[in-house]
Amino acid sequence: MKVIAFNGSPHKDGNTYRLIRHVLDAVETAGIETEIIQVGGKQIHPCLACGKCLEKKDRRCIQTKDLVNECIEKMQKADAVVIGTPTYFAGVTPEIKAFMDRAFLVGKANDDMFRQKLGAAVAAERRSGAVSAVDAIMHYFTISGMFSAGSRYWNNAKGFMPGEVESDEEGIDTMRQLGENIAWFVKKVKD
Repeated sequence: MKVIAFNGSPHKDGNTYRLIRHVLDAVETAGIETEIIQVGGKQIHPCLACGKCLEKKDRRCIQTKDLVNECIEKMQKADAVVIGTPTYFAGVTPEIKAFMDRAFLVGKANDDMFRQKLGAAVAAERRSGAVSAVDAIMHYFTISGMFSAGSRYWNNAKGFMPGEVESDEEGIDTMRQLGENIAWFVKKVKD
């Protein structure tokens, strides 16, 4: 059993990473393997709308000069996928957007290869807008036939400077419960 997470923040150890880490700590406590891939701050090329993934059906994007194909392979092997982003004007980072456009189009082109996996969206916000960012990520899960993981509240927490999310007790508790829900789901599906 494995849960793969993608950090869309350009700050490798910033607030988004910390939220993902709280989620995965709860998953690991349940005995499930986890991994975080740093996407933010990397050069992720946008989708070219070339249609080659629809034509070739080889579970890969034709673009090979970034980490998207490696990420697609890891998503395919994982039981659950967590995508985290800081909130950029009530949206996701450009890297996460480009990554999702390409990865999920490849998934659709290859017989909905992410279908029936669990997806969870996480967003850090300074003040507001995270619900829109979480919602944007969740749309990719929905159109891919994935299940969506929730918690006791929206999957976000407040914090601007690195580490400030740790002061949002409700947000951190929401992340922990999200991780517990992911672990429960993954174990139930594997039974």
